[in-house]
Amino acid sequence: MSQPEPDDTTPLLRDEASSSDDSQGEDYRSRWRSIRVMYFTMFLSSVGFTIVITSLWPYLQKTDDSTNASFLGWVVAAYSIGQMVASPIFGWWSNHRPRREPLVCSIFINLAANIYYAYAYLPKANNKYHILMSRVFVGFGAGNVAVVRSYVAGATSLNERTGAMANMSACQALGFILGPALQACLSFIGEQGVTLDFIALKLNMYTTPALLAAVFGLINILLVVIVLREHHVDEDGRHIQSINYTSEERVDISEETVESIDQVAVMTSNILFFIVMFIFAIFETITTPLSMDMFAWTRKEAVLYNGIILCCIGFVSILVFLAVKVAALRFGDRPVLLISLIIIFCGFFILLPWGNHYPKIQWADIKNNSFVTQMPDLMPAPNSTVEPTGCPIEQTWCQYTPAIHIAQFFSADFLIGVGYPACNVMSYTLYSKILGPKPQGVYMGWLTASGSGARTLGPVFVSHVYTHLGPRWTFSLICGMVAGAIILLSSAYHRLIAFSVRHGRIVE
Repeated sequence: MSQPEPDDTTPLLRDEASSSDDSQGEDYRSRWRSIRVMYFTMFLSSVGFTIVITSLWPYLQKTDDSTNASFLGWVVAAYSIGQMVASPIFGWWSNHRPRREPLVCSIFINLAANIYYAYAYLPKANNKYHILMSRVFVGFGAGNVAVVRSYVAGATSLNERTGAMANMSACQALGFILGPALQACLSFIGEQGVTLDFIALKLNMYTTPALLAAVFGLINILLVVIVLREHHVDEDGRHIQSINYTSEERVDISEETVESIDQVAVMTSNILFFIVMFIFAIFETITTPLSMDMFAWTRKEAVLYNGIILCCIGFVSILVFLAVKVAALRFGDRPVLLISLIIIFCGFFILLPWGNHYPKIQWADIKNNSFVTQMPDLMPAPNSTVEPTGCPIEQTWCQYTPAIHIAQFFSADFLIGVGYPACNVMSYTLYSKILGPKPQGVYMGWLTASGSGARTLGPVFVSHVYTHLGPRWTFSLICGMVAGAIILLSSAYHRLIAFSVRHGRIVE
């Protein structure tokens, strides 16, 4: 990547010294060191979410007997509720103060919340609500995603931005890989683990991942404090005065462009991003309960196998990010986004149940859709240690809905693993280009809040629809949503263009 040429005629250059080769070189190196710290922050944000996602349902079941699949939806959504509330706050904060402040504050909240999660088993009652609140605070700390993306958008030129956004999404995918992979490795500690009596802490397959995420948060705080510096460049890559210290300068910059931003394109981008995040939130929420119901996996097997599956999806995602950078340069951002949505549609369509094979019912040796009425004889003794496996009898759809085959499950995982990361990076890239050179903290905060709202509603939606209606209704409704996103993108296709292209500064 070439360094921008100094331009003494640019009025917003920091000072005369910045035009020298040495100063430009140091600014360039410092800028990319800071951007890489943002990559690492995004990586840790992803790890903080995924490192417990496959064990969340078993942890709830073990910690609180009163929990059910509907409550799981709220616990998964709790992360996104916290992030939805925090994102505009941290985005506004980053527009008015050095970004180091909201970053350190948010990471510390995340660190403390993971420790709270590890101790959620300790109270004698209402443990599931402590797990719920801990996930709310973990999500609140993850509201710094808006700050991270705003920083990278403001610290890169237009030509650098697609690559930088793809790299950041690749780091997010790497966290997506390592989170479930670390959980899968730590599952060998077992449900009992060891107890540290002097701090009343149980180290087992459920609490250790959260504590590891807290350690990562401490490392992140040190990097932000020591390495991060404020940088802001124009669309040609020339350094301009930082927007985070004096509000007067920031107003001058924003007033020039705020009226000329295409608000229809901004709204369309938010809606598309909401749909993308909504359907992926459904996918990551339903994976563990679906596999336990369809394949009769135990809690430990579900944590291990789904951890491996999500790890493989993460590796696929990294390859997709590398391909997206090339494809976007060759074909453009919008075609890549459209094709990615079509791939996601195919993935969920494949998951629709079909055939004459039905899932195993818990505690029952039931073949096809016959129903055994002698339930008391099928239930285990009260002191039994045998873990029930299969589809719960309370879910009546288990008796008439065909089972999903393992090949369907794997094929859908692969297609969604290809389509989602491409949609994710193209959504952010297009959005930042539509906004142009104005400070993007608040706008990125609203986009992140849009995604968080989707991740809030998605798990709640799927936990209720799946529990009461089953996978056929669940995946049919998702296919309808993706089809709606494809239609919306096609109708607004001509408006989703970069700010500079819209105003004739460059030709697309």
